[in-house]
This record gives sequence, structure tokens and C-alpha cells, in this order.
Amino acid sequence: MAADKITELKNGLTTAFIDSTFNSNLAYKPQLVYNNYKNGQKVFSAVEDELRKCDKFAISVAFITRGGITPLLQTLRELEKRNVPGRILTTDYLAFSDPVALDTLAGLSNIELRMYETGKAGNGFHTKGYIFRKNEEYRFIIGSSNLTQDALTKNIEWNTRLVSTEKGEMLGTLINEFDNLWNDRECTKEYKEFIDNYRHKYREKQLFNKMVAEQKRISKKAQIPSLEAYTLKPNSMQLKFINNLMELRKNDVDRALLISATGTGKTYASAFAMRELGFKKVLFLVHREQILKQAKRSYENVFSNRITTGILSGNHKEKDADYLFSTVQTMSRDYILTEFEEDRFDCIIIDETHKAGAESYHKIINHFKPKLLLGMTASPERTDGFDIYKLFGHNIASEIRLQDALEDDLLCPFHYFGISDLVIDGKEIDEKTEFRYLANEQRVEHIIEQTEYFGYSGNRVKGLIFCSRKEEAKALSDAFNYRGYNTVALSGDDSQEKREEAIERLEMECEVDNCGRPIIKSEVVKHNQPLDYIFTVDIFNEGVDIPQVNQVIMLRPTQSAIIFVQQLGRGLRKADNKEYVVILDFIGNYSNNFLIPIALSGDRTYNKDNVRKYVREGSRLLPGCSTIHFDEITKKKIFASIDRMTTTKKMLTEKYMQVKFKIGRIPTIIDFYKLGEIDPMLFINYAKTYDNFQRAVDKDYTVVFTEKEEQILAFISSLIIDGKRPHELLMLKMMLDGKSVAIDSFAKELVSIGEKFKEADYNSAVRMMSLEFVAGADANKFAQIELLSKLDLKSGLLKRSLAFLDKLNNTKFREEISNLLDYGMMRYKDMYANHDENNLVLYGKYSRKDVCRLMNWDKDESSTMYGYRIKHGTCPIFVTYEKKDDISESTKYEDQFINQKTFSWLTRSNVAIDNRESQEIINYKNSGLKIVLFIKKSDGEGTDFYYMGEVVPKSWMQKTIKNNKGKELPIMNFIFELEHSVREDIYEYLTN
Repeated sequence: MAADKITELKNGLTTAFIDSTFNSNLAYKPQLVYNNYKNGQKVFSAVEDELRKCDKFAISVAFITRGGITPLLQTLRELEKRNVPGRILTTDYLAFSDPVALDTLAGLSNIELRMYETGKAGNGFHTKGYIFRKNEEYRFIIGSSNLTQDALTKNIEWNTRLVSTEKGEMLGTLINEFDNLWNDRECTKEYKEFIDNYRHKYREKQLFNKMVAEQKRISKKAQIPSLEAYTLKPNSMQLKFINNLMELRKNDVDRALLISATGTGKTYASAFAMRELGFKKVLFLVHREQILKQAKRSYENVFSNRITTGILSGNHKEKDADYLFSTVQTMSRDYILTEFEEDRFDCIIIDETHKAGAESYHKIINHFKPKLLLGMTASPERTDGFDIYKLFGHNIASEIRLQDALEDDLLCPFHYFGISDLVIDGKEIDEKTEFRYLANEQRVEHIIEQTEYFGYSGNRVKGLIFCSRKEEAKALSDAFNYRGYNTVALSGDDSQEKREEAIERLEMECEVDNCGRPIIKSEVVKHNQPLDYIFTVDIFNEGVDIPQVNQVIMLRPTQSAIIFVQQLGRGLRKADNKEYVVILDFIGNYSNNFLIPIALSGDRTYNKDNVRKYVREGSRLLPGCSTIHFDEITKKKIFASIDRMTTTKKMLTEKYMQVKFKIGRIPTIIDFYKLGEIDPMLFINYAKTYDNFQRAVDKDYTVVFTEKEEQILAFISSLIIDGKRPHELLMLKMMLDGKSVAIDSFAKELVSIGEKFKEADYNSAVRMMSLEFVAGADANKFAQIELLSKLDLKSGLLKRSLAFLDKLNNTKFREEISNLLDYGMMRYKDMYANHDENNLVLYGKYSRKDVCRLMNWDKDESSTMYGYRIKHGTCPIFVTYEKKDDISESTKYEDQFINQKTFSWLTRSNVAIDNRESQEIINYKNSGLKIVLFIKKSDGEGTDFYYMGEVVPKSWMQKTIKNNKGKELPIMNFIFELEHSVREDIYEYLTN
């Protein structure tokens, strides 16, 4: 190992074991590896990171399950393509490891799998070790984590990640121990030697466990259960909803809304609530007859025989039941509706209530006078302008979204894989692809290969495949059937009976062969046998309960985050023998690919950096066992789609109206920030001020400000409320409260919010407030603004100018400024309070203008800064990592990371070693020059750069570069050492 890396290794050991404040390279520092998604920590992510980077690996674990290897399958396939060799050693201990998982690993050409047989050895086997080699470095993770889903993602696990040279004693002992076990020919067997016997042993154990479970079931059935044991128990979401609904009823609220993610048990929640409220007569409304039967069964499970239930639909007329389950279509018919008195029902429950904007729903609602009208939906957001929230009095009894449901363990974990769709005849699959390409042999083989490789949880596949066109679904179903699968294609054209039959066949239990295919024991025709897949178009997005689904395949572009989550939700219901669900999303060259990470994250802000973060490190941030994976091609497509994201008036208006409907009044900018519905800065970027946007889209918003007032609001909105520094916000707040601002009083206010007072920061903020800092287009735009009294400014006291004071007499204007300042302070506390001495947050995003302000420059010089500028004892450097192909060779600088701690940077051309700029950087210590580095991946990210921290030059060299005329010019190449080793996800994002 090179001397510099040995130094890095020693520094890492110093930080980890001697002095935690010692600065060292993160890549060489020993670390605790554990599970805590709130801190972005998962054992799985650490193992996956090391696998991606290694050129050889060895793993020794006691247990391997399908749930443990499934999240790693995409990475393992990449290693196979690169021919990275791996050895995996496991054991037959307790017959715990899943033979299907072992088959999958052994099927990879680069992996050798062996099993240590504890019976022959006469001892147990509890190793949990992962060893990775990259060139001359070794990294290993040793601790408590087996290759199982829970161990890698959510269990309390403690592991240590260490780095070693190949000559390290601990590494030598570890590898020697591994080799001894690996080469023990008496106890350790190769895959072909052990798999048949082990598969038999595993089946025997499974049969024994099944028999014991059945005996317990029979034993329990024989006992007389207590009422408590007999009664179903509500889950955490249902309990919260019931308690909130009871409180609303105490306050005589007669309308309420339950918002809850698909699969969390809304129907059961309503049944438990009806039981607690003691309602005798209830009407349950749905839009499809199939849902009626499911809802009726759920209520019967909760109430047993204490109520009578009936169905009212086209085929059933059981009108006299206590609890009546009806389709909207049937109940809304005049001759049916008039048969019921207006007070016939104590409660009316509307399932999938986001559809309640239709006239048929209103007809029913207006006819009846129940004690309670209850709506239930997973997605109350509508795009047609109808206010669902108003229909239920803006009373939200409970709201639980996908992330909340995952955190509360209400849903089955999912492993999502974004897979690149095919390029056929030189064309990528997109929204305009001709049908002949969607179902041709090449694409069918590609789809089948992925479905078989990524697999499923359970003894056989039970899959839903969402297609974009009916003819595509039919052709793909035929192609799958030709290859030995049993599938059907369904669309809105098919009858309810046909759909129900298909679902029943999909969920059938049966014996399967080693490949998970149903064993046909009779000559019964194929259409009566279990289904492997249902291909579907336009149906099964919602309102259907198929808990056994263990694989969901998406073969269509994502046009809506809501529909994406609905389709994802088809696989999220828990079921016996289902540990997780596999989601395969075949991603083509679709314009709306950015909606995928938005849907998976549940982040509704549409903030591009939030969306990019989820693509980079979604698995670390997801609660529970769920994971997210994109192959390298799909990552590029999604990042490109995020770059192209545009903030349209239509999208902003929809988001605005959703919040207005939800809270039942005209929203302030603070409402959006607190609810997390959309990044409020998008309104400002679009319309210059929030109130400008409101006037453009909301007829109920009638506030009008003068031109000068609008200029002040625009100044505050565009230059101050981003929260990147609190000083200007605090100054304005003090002046708004009628206080004059002196240095000592301001310093006290600053300290009260946890900030240190620095005179340079104070003076910089004063320059901003007095508009001395403002330059260029901003200077022209805000030339007529005068916030501070110039007379008092000379004496060092900040007071409102007479013109500003006069405008503050307008109560609405004062309120609008107050809201903006409160919003800015919230952003500061949440995003920028944890800054360094340069007023910058590591990996925060900043523009050149921001940096001029935060580093206390006299004026905004961003328009002429370009790549870097040395001024006021600072040298900010701005790098676009991916250069455009069409830029001039003389400006296509080869700036790049050497590693996570070292960056190679080129000055502008025609700068020699004796140039003043070069000498200032070289002699930075003598002058106290602060060099700070900012990087963005590409121009598609806009004007903001990631702050990478301070850097210092370690070496430099004069080189040459050719200008556009071919003339060679001098240029300086500096090798910088970063103060902070670049965080893994940021480093991979920028460099890949």
C-alpha cells in the first residue's frame, strides 16, 4: 500500500480510537455499522457499497435467506458482468438458510458457494463476516449481521467496518480462518455436493414447522376462547384513527375523512370505529361490486354475528340488513334511493372517497341525513379542482402516508428495482414506441429474464403486471403462456366475474416444483389452474385486495406519482409466507421519470435536490426493510429527467389548491412549509412573490399591494427568505416589531437563536439591507427600495426609513412580510443552522451570489466570477464536474476527484506559476487565504453548487492547454486536499 494511504489509515485509527476531533479520511476510518434509517444507516447499504467497489470478496455467514440476498441482486449481477470473484461460505446449522437463495447465488458465474456441515463438525457455526479487496486494500465488516432481510435493514445489529493493508495481522488471521473453514474437505462441501441433501433437510424442517403450527391451530380451536382472544385487535393506525374519530364525535362533528396508505387496513379501521361508536345501521358505499364482498367479510370478522350484513348491487338486493354494502351506481338510482328514509343510516362510509366528486355520490349524500359521514381514501389529491376536504368539513380524523405505514410496520416490505428497458433497433422504449416493439420476442425474453432473476417471496410467483395498452397486455400474456407460464390479460372491458376468477386463481395454494411452478396433478384444463401473472391495463390500481401478490411489474411510463403508489400498493398487503414483495420497474426513455423517486420517497415538495437525494440513497432513508435500487442506466435517465423538471403553472396551481382545500382557507406560505406539500420557493421562483402567484390563481385572494410594496416583497423573497443566513431576517423582524437595531441589541437576539455574533457578518447583512451589496439586474430591479433610514445608518443605528414605515401601516403588507420572515427562519433552523465558520453547510447548495454574500464580500460579483475569484481573503472555486461536449477545448478543464479526500483542479487558461493568482494560492498560509470548493454535477442542476468545504493545496504544476486557435497557453494544475472526506453518496453521484 502506498505511503499516503498508510498515513490515511493511521489518521483514521486516530480519529476512531484516540481523538474523535482529529480530522481524517472517512474512507479509512473504522466505523460502527448498524441499522437506523433516521440517521441514513443500514447494514445493507454498507455491504452494498463495499461490494460495488471491490475487485474480490468473501462472505461467511450462518444464515442466508431470499429476503437477505434480494436487495443485493442488482449489485451481484453487476459484479458478475465485471467478473469480480466471490466466495460465500454458509452452514446447514438449524436448516435455516433458504435453498432458493443458495440456488440463486450458485447460479452466478463469478460466485463459488460452499456449506459447512455442523453435524459432521460436531459444533455450531455463527460467523458473520464480509471481506472485500480493492487493489492492495482490504475492508471487512464483522459483527452480528447474517445475510437475512431483517439483519441487513432493521434489526438492532452491531458490526465493525475496518480497513487494512494486505500485511495487517488481524486481516491475516481473518483470511486464514476463512480459508481453513473453506478448505475443510471433511466438513465443507461445494454447492453440487451439498444442495440435494440440504434441500431435503430444509423441506423436512419446513414440514415439521407446518405440522407444529397446524397442531397449535387445532389446539386453540378446541379451547373455548375468551371474548378478548376472539375479537380482532386494531393496528396502530386504526387505533389512532378510532381515538381521533371519537374525539371529533364528542365535539358533534358529523363529517370526517380518513387518509391512509393502501394496505394499511382502512376497511377494518372503519369497522372497528363503528363497533366503538355503537352505530346500529351503516351504509358502506363503494364503486365496484368486487370491493363490496371484501368489505362485507371484513365487517363480519370484526362483528361476528352481532350484526346482519347485506349487499345492494346489480346482482343482490339485501336491503334490510343492519350493515348494507352497496355500489354507488345502484344506490344512486332514483327508484332505489327513494326506498330509503333519510335517517335510515347512523353512518355512511364512502370508500375510495377521492371519487366522490361525481354527481352520483352527491345524489346519495344529499338524500341521507346520517349522524356521521365518513370518507376513506389513500389519495385525496385531485386534479379536476373538486374539493374533497370541504365535502368532509376539513375534518381529517387520521392521515398516514406510505412512509408512515412502513415505519409502523403496517405494510409488507418491498424491494424496488429500476431496470433499464431495452434498446430495440437503436430505439429506446418511450411513450411513443410502436406496439410491435412492446411485445416482440427480444423484449419478452428480457422481461422474463429479470422476473426470474429477481424472484419473489413465497413458494411460487403470484404477480401483477401493469401495461400501458390493452393489445400489449394481451400479446405479452400470450408470449408468457407460450413459454410455459399460466397468465391472463385483463382490462376494463372484462366482466367483474372474470376479474374475480383471475384473482382467485392467482392466490391459489398448490404444490410447486423446484422452480416454483405449480405441479399439475390432474388433466384439468389449464384455465382452471393457478395463475402466475395477471397482465392488466387501467384496473387494479385501487379498490382491490390481493394480499398474496409477491411480484409487481411495471411496463408503462409513470405519468402520476399517485397512480405509481397505487400500483406499488397492490403488493404491500401482508400475507402468510410472504416476507417481502419484489417491484420491477422497466424504465424507458420517459419524460416523467422524475416522478418515480417522488412517489417512492413520499416527498411532495418537488424540490430537485430532495428528489436527487432519494435516487442516490433511498434505501438508507426508507423505514423498515424496504430497499430501492436503480441500475446505472436508469439512474442517468432519472437524473436527466430531474434536470428537465419544470415548474409549471398547472402543477403549482394543483398543489396550491390541494393545500387550500385541505386546511379550508387561503393558505399562507408557512402552511406549505409545515405540511411539506411543495417547496414554497417554487412559487417565488415562478412568480417573484408568493402573493403574485396567489392573485394569478386564486379568485378568493383579493389583496392588492402597490408597486413599491411588491418590490419590497420581491426583494425579501428573492434575496433573504431562503434562510441561508439569519441576520437579515432578524434585522427585518426587529424593525417590524418597531425596534431600532444597534449592534449590541442585535448581538443578543442573534445569540438567543444559537448564533455567534461576528461583526463582519453584521456589516455584510447591513450592506444587503441598505442595498449596497446588490448589483447587476438586482440593482436595477430594486433601485427604488429604501428600507433603512440613511441618516440613522451613518450613526450605526438601523431604523426603518420613512417610506418603509409608511408602507407598514398597511396591515396586510405587514402580515405578508411577517409570514415571509417566519418562513425564512424556519428554513434557516431546519437547513442552515448547522453551518461552519464560513456560514456554509457542508453539502448544502449555494449559488455564486449566495457565496459572495455569506463570505461577506462588499458587493455581489457573481456575474463576473465564473470559475473562481480571489477577494477579501477568500477564494471560492466553482466546478461543473461533467463538462458539455460542445464547449471550447480551452475551457474544458479536467477537474476531477482523485479520491474522496483529494481533488485535481485547473485554473483558467493563461495562468502561469509566477502569476499573482497562482502565488496567492500557493502561499495561502502566509496570507490566511481561505480556499473553498463548490461542485455541481452538470449544468442541468441550475445555478447551485454543493459546498464541499475548505481545501488546501498539497502540490501544483504548470501545464499547457490549447486555445481555439491551437496556441498553447500555460495553466496551473493544483492538487487540493479536502478538509472533509466527501460523503459516500455525494462522491458517487458526482463521479459516476
